[in-house]
Amino acid sequence: MKSTEILSTTNKRLMATRALALGAILTALVVVLQCMGQFIRFGMFSISLVLIPIVIGAATCGPKVSTWLGFVFGVVVLLTDAGAFLAVSVFGTVVTVLVKGAACGLAAGLVYKLLENKNRWLAVMASAIVCPIVNTGIFLIGCVLFFFEIVEGWGLALGFENAAAYMFLGLAGGNFLFEMAANLLLSPIVVRLLQIVKKN
Repeated sequence: MKSTEILSTTNKRLMATRALALGAILTALVVVLQCMGQFIRFGMFSISLVLIPIVIGAATCGPKVSTWLGFVFGVVVLLTDAGAFLAVSVFGTVVTVLVKGAACGLAAGLVYKLLENKNRWLAVMASAIVCPIVNTGIFLIGCVLFFFEIVEGWGLALGFENAAAYMFLGLAGGNFLFEMAANLLLSPIVVRLLQIVKKN
């Protein structure tokens, strides 16, 4: 085997090892942030700060890792913050929570990969925008498919005119705006820091 081939193989293994190590760190961070998020609440539900490491994973490790991170996010949500929905429908809750988590990670990873060669900063920002949109969008679809009557009841009890108003203005609106702002502010900074460390 030529020296260039040996060097190329060594570099690929090194990159794979780094990606695996970073993926493990981000997985732990997802778990910690979601558990801590129980104490940071906006309305009925906790803020999903874990979208930030998912976007970082998308930008540094690719779609497979970001999808995994999203799935882990979903699992932790099921274990810590889905009691109100689990009481209504276990199946609906599991499907909604796991799908929205994995899908937001996959979408973030694919969008970053699509735009990375054109402009890395644009890729990070687009990924940071897409992640909470997919997460919240699938959550709202799950509410309509599996929990419409109970959500409508919650909304009426809180003074909303209908289920749609409650879902957009009460149940998900504030969380979505906070998640979007946090992603746009923090994800590019952290990704830039990781790139600096990688170069050094």
